[in-house]
Amino acid sequence: MKLRYLWRKRKSVIVTWLFSYSAVLFVPMLMSIIIYYQSSEALKSEIHRANGSLLEQVKYSIDTQVDLMKRLNTEILWNNKLQSLMYSTKTPSDAQFLAYQVVQDFQTYQTSYASIDEFYVTWEQTSSILRPGNVRDSKVAFDTIHNTGSLSYKDWLDTLTRTSSSQFLLLPHADAAAPQSSIAYVTHMPKNLQGRSTGTIVIMADTDRFQKAIESVEGFSGGQVLVVNKDKQVLLSNMPIEHNMQPLLDTITVGEDRSMSTQSINGDSELLSIPSGVSDLMYVLVIPRNVYWQKAEYVRQFTYISIFISFLGAAVLTWFFLRRNYSPIRNLVQSLSDKNAHEERTDWNELSFIQKAVINTRSEKEQIALQLQHHHNLLRSNMLSRLLKGKLDGPIPIQEAFKTFQIKFESDQFAVIMLAIENMENVYTSLSGMEIQDKRKFIQFIITNVMEELVGIRCHEGYVAEVDDMMVCLINFAENEEADYREDLQEIAAEAQKFLTRFQMNLTVSISGIHPMLSGVSQAYQEAMDAMEYKMVLGKREIIAYDDIRFESAALQKGYYYPLHVEQQIINFIKAGDFDHASQLVEEVTKRNFDKPAVSLTLARCLIFNFVGTMVKAINELGDADQSFLADNPLWMDTIIACETIQEMQEELQRLLQTVCTAAAAKVESNLSKDRAESLRKLISEVTQYIQECYHDSNLNVNTIGERFQLKASYLSKMFKNMTGEGLPDFINSLRIHEAKTLIKHKQISITEAAKMVGFNEVATFIRVFKKYEGITPGKYKEMN
Repeated sequence: MKLRYLWRKRKSVIVTWLFSYSAVLFVPMLMSIIIYYQSSEALKSEIHRANGSLLEQVKYSIDTQVDLMKRLNTEILWNNKLQSLMYSTKTPSDAQFLAYQVVQDFQTYQTSYASIDEFYVTWEQTSSILRPGNVRDSKVAFDTIHNTGSLSYKDWLDTLTRTSSSQFLLLPHADAAAPQSSIAYVTHMPKNLQGRSTGTIVIMADTDRFQKAIESVEGFSGGQVLVVNKDKQVLLSNMPIEHNMQPLLDTITVGEDRSMSTQSINGDSELLSIPSGVSDLMYVLVIPRNVYWQKAEYVRQFTYISIFISFLGAAVLTWFFLRRNYSPIRNLVQSLSDKNAHEERTDWNELSFIQKAVINTRSEKEQIALQLQHHHNLLRSNMLSRLLKGKLDGPIPIQEAFKTFQIKFESDQFAVIMLAIENMENVYTSLSGMEIQDKRKFIQFIITNVMEELVGIRCHEGYVAEVDDMMVCLINFAENEEADYREDLQEIAAEAQKFLTRFQMNLTVSISGIHPMLSGVSQAYQEAMDAMEYKMVLGKREIIAYDDIRFESAALQKGYYYPLHVEQQIINFIKAGDFDHASQLVEEVTKRNFDKPAVSLTLARCLIFNFVGTMVKAINELGDADQSFLADNPLWMDTIIACETIQEMQEELQRLLQTVCTAAAAKVESNLSKDRAESLRKLISEVTQYIQECYHDSNLNVNTIGERFQLKASYLSKMFKNMTGEGLPDFINSLRIHEAKTLIKHKQISITEAAKMVGFNEVATFIRVFKKYEGITPGKYKEMN
């Protein structure tokens, strides 16, 4: 149970605060780490700078000696006597004398370059060595200069031969101090005209001269200083060279860059390198990483101590402020959860619990307010509805109800404006994503606000309510003797009708007369209802004022026009299927009845229904005894009754009239077609009988038959084919061939006689026609039978 409680407590705000406050610890820790690394980098940089300065001093000292070696090499190389000796053809005696002069010049060079320990030139032509003051054989010179036991004579020759020109090498020197080695600068002289090697210049400086320049670096940093040639061969080192040094040297980049470079080697050492300023040598300093870490140990210890102190102080402050800040929230949660103490909490985050409690409280308050407002609107609408219908008595006195619903009247002059939406379905369709009830409320809200604002602009009081599916606005006029109330009503209706088109509402608006006192409100409502009824005559989307239709009683006295002879004319036109004349006559009667200031609604409906009765009479007179046409159109009267305006009734009446005329025309056409078909069948029968009687006449053809029946030959032939499916000439020929077959088969007569007996003047024509219909000649047919 304890573990379950702690697991739920993980969502508590105190846990969130604990992590939040703990996050503050990362700031000093991060700063300490940054300071530590920055300090380490600074120390490292200072060590590198100091070592780089010493390495620069080493470079300067060694480059000075190297520069002397290269200058001596240049003087020897451009010595005229040496070049004459190497590149001219002389007698052996002259060559020996010239060699003597060269070595005498070498003595002068030896005096000028005292820091050069040894130099000589190999004379390839005689396998001799030219040294200051003497000329020796190569083997003798090797034993004198290089024979320390570390290099053989053959290896020495190979080294001088194979080494590239202008190369620094490490060669043994017998006269040098331990370890009897020197750095040699080897340069090959140009080849002669025969392409043979002439000689090699070797200039040597003992290593002990360079060693003193790098001893100070070891004492400062404990690093190892190396002098490396371009082949990455170590020429000089202040420490013994380890066996794994060559992979480290391979990482050095030898190029044109003359600046100092630093790189890390396997995470254990730092390597500083700088190229020589006068040669292709490279000066390298390898520093163990622990050198500068030892110097940064103080900073590291200080960083650890500061982190520990920060953590301890932050923990104490975190605990103190957690307890102090959490107490008010805990008390607030307890006060909010007391009412539901019997229920188990599901939200263990205190802030979330408080937020939900506040939201629920506000939601409940808003729902109660909405319900009260809804009930208030319903009661207000019900009170206005009762007032409009003249029911002033109720459980609450009318004046008290006015105060309750904040209704106040400025005067005792009242009027009513009624609004009917003619395209409610379209309006509902435009309000997608809402329930039907919500759509209805939204429309009522829009109309109420628009009407009450338009009335208020004119300083009147307006109150809107829904009565019998229509919106009704009760208007109480302000006391103003100069105001034209009727004009205000017209303007309010027109502006409302125009403005509400923005919401795709097509309105018919009716306006009552102006009545005094509250008792006149019901009369104003009734007048608005009566005016709204007249949209059947005047059409939808109109503004109908009751004062404009008061003279209906006068219109009733002008009579009703639809005489019997006119009805009979319409029936005759319908029976003939003449829609144009029937429609014209109906429009004349309609115009004569409706072109009045105001027509009676009862007489208007009566006239339309009489027109429908006229059409039924016409259908009966056409002989529709079984009432099949009327049975196919059972909703005539229902369609007419469903129309809301006279204009709609007239449009529907015209459609029905066209349907009836079309049916009548079809019936007349059907009767005519039956009579004509019977006469045609009788004519074809007579023609067929005449052909059967006169087929043996050779003059019988389409023209003679047409003359016989007083018809054109082409018309007769076409009519015969349409009725029988066979052309008239084909029928005559097929009949003659049939009779000829009978004569040939049953009477033993010749082909010629048979042809004449059936109406053919020429035997050839008979044979051709016989073969066309039978596929064989008459002679062949006679043989077969």
